[in-house]
Amino acid sequence: MDIGIGLPNTVPGTEGSVLVEWARRAEETGFSTLGTIGRLVYPGYEELVALSAAAAVTSRIRLTTSVLLGPLYTNPALLAKQAASVDRLSGGRFVLGVGLGGRDDDFAASGLSTEGRGRRLEEQLTEMKRVWSGEERGFAGAIGPAPVREGGPELLLGGSTPAGFRRVARLADGWIMGGGTPEMFAEASAGVDAAWKEAGRAGTPRKLSLAYFALGPDARAHADGYLKHYYGFLGDAAAQIAASAAVSAEMVRSYVDSFAAAGCDELIFVPTASGLEQVELLAEATG
Repeated sequence: MDIGIGLPNTVPGTEGSVLVEWARRAEETGFSTLGTIGRLVYPGYEELVALSAAAAVTSRIRLTTSVLLGPLYTNPALLAKQAASVDRLSGGRFVLGVGLGGRDDDFAASGLSTEGRGRRLEEQLTEMKRVWSGEERGFAGAIGPAPVREGGPELLLGGSTPAGFRRVARLADGWIMGGGTPEMFAEASAGVDAAWKEAGRAGTPRKLSLAYFALGPDARAHADGYLKHYYGFLGDAAAQIAASAAVSAEMVRSYVDSFAAAGCDELIFVPTASGLEQVELLAEATG
């Protein structure tokens, strides 16, 4: 199983210089992926912008939106161009993970309704694939740049419902779980595999998950402070999410072993603090 690390793009107070140095160190220490979290109404950096900065200072590590909230990007042709641009700038290292989003304030701030977002996402992805295929749109031809990989960047979809699994099988290359236990991952993973097989897809989908972490002497304080704020809209459930964060090397290794046993292809540890020492501490815990 590959081990990735998130950029602290949603950790409040994180300076741009820290994001750039974090990306450098993540590549140097051997992580497979830099991931980003998507949210609009929060003091964080937009994902494609953050990964463009990371692309400029790295050369090997994958760059994954884990996940970008697709329905908030209402111009699919423009999003396709943005995604292809990051893909080209990074030499084909970009992975577009997309989810529906579940926070009403993000949609309200965008002047959008949450109703019908699944249908809108499918229409959006279909249009983006047409753009990536090089379909001509005007006098100058296609919307470029052309992605490095024929057909577009690797596409992952979130969601943990049967409809979401079928969407993965129809439109994507893989699936990503936004958080939860290894047992939840194994159960949902079986649903993804069944939908994939039913759709007649060859091979198997790549399957990923996220897990929050903080390490060092103030690990529990960092995890509680960030996650209880970030998930405050969920009420008491925010404390449960905070409690699940890996706050010791032993917890990190337990998550690695358990998710690998559940069939996870890549586990991305999402930071709850932006101190640069977190990169080295996680590398030591997973090494």
